[in-house]
Amino acid sequence: MFGKIIGIATIAGLGLLGGCATPYPTGVAFTDTKLPIHATSLGDRPHKTGVAECTSILSLVATGDCSIEAAKLNGDITKVHHVDWDAHNILGIYGKYKVMVYGE
Repeated sequence: MFGKIIGIATIAGLGLLGGCATPYPTGVAFTDTKLPIHATSLGDRPHKTGVAECTSILSLVATGDCSIEAAKLNGDITKVHHVDWDAHNILGIYGKYKVMVYGE
């Protein structure tokens, strides 16, 4: 009986770890990704870069402004060429997220 309980608990635990789909790649223990968000038809290489940052602590408190508008303002950008997203998260204890806007 005890063996069955352990088996069921193990299967349920594995289901929780592997059963959640996210739109972005996320690691349970560690995340370090760079992903595209948006691109426009502006042909030339961008000359300016603007960055906006957010942080998360213990997956309980998240602060900051990671909006494209904040990054545009920080980089003095009026025409957006493309936008990238950068995520770093360690065990849900500390997370740092950046939106980078490239343009003119």
